[in-house]
Amino acid sequence: MLRKCLALSSLLPFCLIVAHAQSEVDVSLGLGTAQAKSNGQTIDPLGTGTFSPTGSINGLFMKIGADVMFKPSFGAGFETSFRPAQGDYAGLGYRPLFYDFNAVYKPPFKSKRFVPEFQAGLGAVNVKFYANQQLCNSLSGCSSSNTFLTSANHFQVHFGGGLRYYFSDHIFVRPEIDAHWVNNFTQFGNNWVPQYGVSVGYTLGER
Repeated sequence: MLRKCLALSSLLPFCLIVAHAQSEVDVSLGLGTAQAKSNGQTIDPLGTGTFSPTGSINGLFMKIGADVMFKPSFGAGFETSFRPAQGDYAGLGYRPLFYDFNAVYKPPFKSKRFVPEFQAGLGAVNVKFYANQQLCNSLSGCSSSNTFLTSANHFQVHFGGGLRYYFSDHIFVRPEIDAHWVNNFTQFGNNWVPQYGVSVGYTLGER
């Protein structure tokens, strides 16, 4: 997860270069939560004979985004959101990651402080599963291990909206709501995954 975040942050110099050629480039970092209920099943993922209920999507999510406005109201962007800590799924650890490429629309608005924003695009969801085990013996004591087991990938459609408030010409805070429609999301109980959060961002170039 850290490698992915560093890879995304490496795009910042590119954004600075593009900002000279485009009217506006925005980067943001946010916190929030996503919600999807359990599918109601009990499973034995490790084959130990112990069945446990499947989990739900919840908890703290981080969000990283960037967009380029080719015109004052139209642009394109990329977002990724993920659960930094593992959740519980039938005795396993799990960590979901959403990412999407979007068209961005900012309707004309008279206020320079408040800027509404809407997004729609396509992407995917990756859910990784981990086995958390504790091994003990009389010589070395106990040690814990966290082993990656498998992952599931799903196509998704993304919709989002928010309202930016600019504290200065470049720094803004954005309350936001996202909706992810995830194809065949059988690990959980519904295909629609709403997400709520707040991001802090920086606008490069003129707005």
